[in-house]
Amino acid sequence: MLELLFNKRHFYPNEYKKTVYDIDLQDLWNSNIRIIMLDLDNTLLSYDEYKATSKIHQLFETIKRIGFKIYIISNNKKERVRSFAKQVAARYVYSANKPFKLGFKRALKYANYPNPETVCLVGDQFMTDVLGGRRMNFYVIVVNTIKRKGEKWFTKISKYYERRILRRLLRTDPDFYYNMKLDEKR
Repeated sequence: MLELLFNKRHFYPNEYKKTVYDIDLQDLWNSNIRIIMLDLDNTLLSYDEYKATSKIHQLFETIKRIGFKIYIISNNKKERVRSFAKQVAARYVYSANKPFKLGFKRALKYANYPNPETVCLVGDQFMTDVLGGRRMNFYVIVVNTIKRKGEKWFTKISKYYERRILRRLLRTDPDFYYNMKLDEKR
């Protein structure tokens, strides 16, 4: 069903990592990535956390020291996204309506319309982050969801479709599935 609505290649992330802390930032920089867009909920913080940890602060300091521009891009409401972005001194886009392009285009506008191939999107969901980022021609890294318990009903629906996408990737492209270690995705 999803294949009728979206191109199959839009569900192929460029990388899978267990957490945002496992991403090789220097390798991204060497690959000509200059902008990192990070999903907030269940990528950086669980839904029920509000304060950036010292580990998150260290991550953002490292990203900035390397030279990347950073944007928080989230489907969540303004107050939650703004509060977190202020803690880590990053620009943000709230109510992004991922996987639709409008939120991504707002972030690109803030960044003075860079070449999309210089942008890396990091998120935990195939239906919002991978699909949306690949449709924008971004480099996409998918990470594990931090906390499943307590997810909102619409996220549970998205996760249901994610499981179907992963099963389809396993069935139709097992080499890609296992090379990316998607069998470890939770």
